[in-house]
Amino acid sequence: MERQEFRAAWSLAAVFSVRLLGLFMIYPVFAAYAQGLSGATPYLIGEALGIYGLSQGLLQIPFGLLSDKFGRKVMIVVGLILFGVGSAIAATSTSIGGVIFGRVLQGAGAVGSVILALVADLTTEENRTKAMAMVGITIGVSFMIALVAGPIVASFIGVSGIFWLMVGLALVGIALTQFVVPNPRRVRVHRDAETVPALIGSVLKNKELLRLDFGIFALHAMLTASFLVVPGLLHVTLDVTSHDQWIIYLPVLVVSVAVMVPAIIVAEKHRRMKGVFIGAVAALVVSQAMLYADARNVYVLLAALVIFFSAFNVMEASLPSLITKAAPPDAKGTATGIYSSAQFLGIFVGGAVGGWAHQTGGSAGVFALTAVIALLWLLAAVTMAQPSYLTTRLVPVGDGHGGDAESLAVRLRQVPGVAEAVVIAEEKLAYLKVDSKRFDAAKAEAVASAP
Repeated sequence: MERQEFRAAWSLAAVFSVRLLGLFMIYPVFAAYAQGLSGATPYLIGEALGIYGLSQGLLQIPFGLLSDKFGRKVMIVVGLILFGVGSAIAATSTSIGGVIFGRVLQGAGAVGSVILALVADLTTEENRTKAMAMVGITIGVSFMIALVAGPIVASFIGVSGIFWLMVGLALVGIALTQFVVPNPRRVRVHRDAETVPALIGSVLKNKELLRLDFGIFALHAMLTASFLVVPGLLHVTLDVTSHDQWIIYLPVLVVSVAVMVPAIIVAEKHRRMKGVFIGAVAALVVSQAMLYADARNVYVLLAALVIFFSAFNVMEASLPSLITKAAPPDAKGTATGIYSSAQFLGIFVGGAVGGWAHQTGGSAGVFALTAVIALLWLLAAVTMAQPSYLTTRLVPVGDGHGGDAESLAVRLRQVPGVAEAVVIAEEKLAYLKVDSKRFDAAKAEAVASAP
């Protein structure tokens, strides 16, 4: 990776992380804080926790499309301003309604798709996967740091202080965008990183992709709903206040990572993805059933949390890989965009429906809901097709091919290791799905560049 590309990747990963850090820090401490807001009910607390996912899920793709017209950095700055304003409103609100409004504005700054598009603008085809991996790793690390840091930070500055911290993080993100992130030479649509409106219909008809979309929806619905009641249960069973619960989350997350790494190695290297996937979903079912049966038993509660977060991290690592494997070669960006929107809509549903379940059935009602969601996901996962273990590769196309895109695609499909090929003449790119163990990259480049 060239120095400029590395700079682009780490700086944009930092912009992504400063936003997510604040959003996730709220999770373990919000339910206890919100009980002191005027007008708060269990349902409205759940809505307040998850509603940023609604505006984020609905605006994620439009933000990306607008960035094609108005510029990437412009839309990132606009999104971070919305995020900062929403954070300030939530920080100063003394009513649950005010916090809900602030959270809606936080989610309206849906810059994730724009950041990925800018990564694509600033990297070459051969280095783009590495840059995207840097961003993906940053997201995962930010989540784990936030769960541990949230209670610690709240003990010093309170939950309203965390909202003010988000304002500061938004300003940091704006400064990084304006002064550290390189300026792209040109802005163009990247089918491997952006949503293409013309491809949305075909992606939504793909049953394998829809299974995966439901998976990320279900995963984050369960996560959000769980955080409405888990902090209270930890307080009751272990006599640990929400500000000290990082002592619980830290070892739980360490164990979950220790489980995730070998699971992903087995899934990817040894090509046992479906078995690992179904096993992780089954573990989610077991964890929610344990919580429903006896969440007030300290041993059951801690064991269920370890099982849940172990499975959660396995799914967070494997689902994006499965999306790449299942998506058509020229629709990876579109499939990823819809997948991301499903994730945020899951956050909203988990908060809103989880809040309703908490209000009507207490903690048992929440875990009954999450157990049903996990069971539905297990039924969908069992019927999934075996993953193809193919990856997407982009190969530049020479000028001499002109309008002969289909014949070039046919020749590229004859290259060892190439399973699918789509040539977009106007982009001068061939989008390939390849078996990396057999793919002859040199031959593919020679075919694509030959007149």
